[in-house]
Amino acid sequence: MNSLFNDFNANKINNFLNQFNQFRSTFSGNPEQQVKQLISSGKMSQEQFNQFAQTANQLQKLIK
Repeated sequence: MNSLFNDFNANKINNFLNQFNQFRSTFSGNPEQQVKQLISSGKMSQEQFNQFAQTANQLQKLIK
């Protein structure tokens, strides 16, 4: 069971990384400006950004 759980988590991480790499290859522009625009337009709240930043920092530690 533990092996199955680990395989499932590995698949989720691989899928996430593949999606991120696809996003990164198609993204253009200034990321900071894009985030500011999303927040000012109401498409993203400051709380959502904070949660995203926290998750990104945690993932960054795993990847290094």
